[in-house]
Amino acid sequence: MSKFDRRKFLKGALNGGVITIGLPLLDLFLNDNGNAYADGTPIPQRFGTWSWGLGMSESIFVPKSTGPNFDLPEEIAALASVQEHINLYTNFHVFKDDAPNLCHHSGWVVLRSGIAPMTSENRPGETIDVSVARHIGNSTRFRSLSATATGDVRNSFSYEGGNSVNAPEWSPLRFYQRLFGQNFQDPNAKAFTPDPKVMVRKSALTAVQEDTKKLEQALGANDRARLDQYFTGLRDLERRFDLQLTKPDPREACVVLAEPQDLPTGLDADLVAKRHRMMTDLMLMAVACDQSRVFNMFYASAFSATIKPGYDKPHHTATHEEAVDVHLGYQPNVSWFTRRAMDEWAYYVNALANFKEGDGSLLDNCFIYATTDQSFAKLHAIDGIPMFSAGAAGGRVKTGLHIDGGGSPGCRLGFTAQRLMGLEIEFWGDKSNTTSREIGEILV
Repeated sequence: MSKFDRRKFLKGALNGGVITIGLPLLDLFLNDNGNAYADGTPIPQRFGTWSWGLGMSESIFVPKSTGPNFDLPEEIAALASVQEHINLYTNFHVFKDDAPNLCHHSGWVVLRSGIAPMTSENRPGETIDVSVARHIGNSTRFRSLSATATGDVRNSFSYEGGNSVNAPEWSPLRFYQRLFGQNFQDPNAKAFTPDPKVMVRKSALTAVQEDTKKLEQALGANDRARLDQYFTGLRDLERRFDLQLTKPDPREACVVLAEPQDLPTGLDADLVAKRHRMMTDLMLMAVACDQSRVFNMFYASAFSATIKPGYDKPHHTATHEEAVDVHLGYQPNVSWFTRRAMDEWAYYVNALANFKEGDGSLLDNCFIYATTDQSFAKLHAIDGIPMFSAGAAGGRVKTGLHIDGGGSPGCRLGFTAQRLMGLEIEFWGDKSNTTSREIGEILV
């Protein structure tokens, strides 16, 4: 190992003063394989999700072959450029058991939470991105980040509970200002000076905590529970203050982008694609700068209202009103919308794969979990909902595979994802969706 330790060297250069000198991610800071720091600290693992709406046309979406080098039917032909980086999962089922099949709701809720909802307003449990963020998201500025290409803040597949939906960023300009505005700390800056306003806020917060703890002995059980919840919020706030007062580690791939121009509202497919690509580039730079290690990107909502130029029905309406073409065997306009979604999934994966990190890419150190809400949207079918993953999770996942689930629970992929991210869970899901089986075919 080199005699230089990246943390001790950076701090020791100025005898531990409040201003330290940042260095890029030099080779001497990495191990011989380039997949960890020389002191053994691994390059951070990240977890992301991606979603599209309204499923697929099975006859032209599901490959005929399984395993590696699977064929790419016409509806997923756009994935040729990323096939080596992804896995496709088909013939996995969502089970409603005694719950109703709630149109465009049951499917994604089960795949993200493991539990079948009883009403359209019901969001049981918490989504897997929240569970993962509690485990790996506490050492970054944002525990998790969410963004949508729809331009609608209501479109989210992420929640902490029934009344706590994680609203996504919907404007590229607003997203940029949140990520790279005045509170952003450039990890590669030559100098670092803590914000005195943050220091004052932390000192005030500490005083409040000390005073509040004195109340605990005089409170009843209900008030103590409320106080505990209050302290939980204060601890999270104090953690964020600590991060703002600490020089971040240098990040090789972190480059502050130019502020984007905002986009008009609207759901024209070309506009949605442009918004998706802008939000993707901002999101992935935030991850490269280690502002978050858990992130969600929503290309389309469950009731996708994307518009095709020259066609009079939005996507969701088309799934129900367009006839299946007797010669083609599928709905041609509906398939057009799905193909646009696959174009954007390919863009998203390529964007991750093109970020250099260590001896590989940002994608190599990620596991991305991609889901939709239906299989065949015309019938609101939830059996055989297709899923994808992307990334090697630090070398622990094989990619380039098509996996046939044989009718087993779709929750197996969510269970596998959580185990890959270090959650020590023995099973996941409820009733028929319960599983303790990882998808072993993808594990190294």
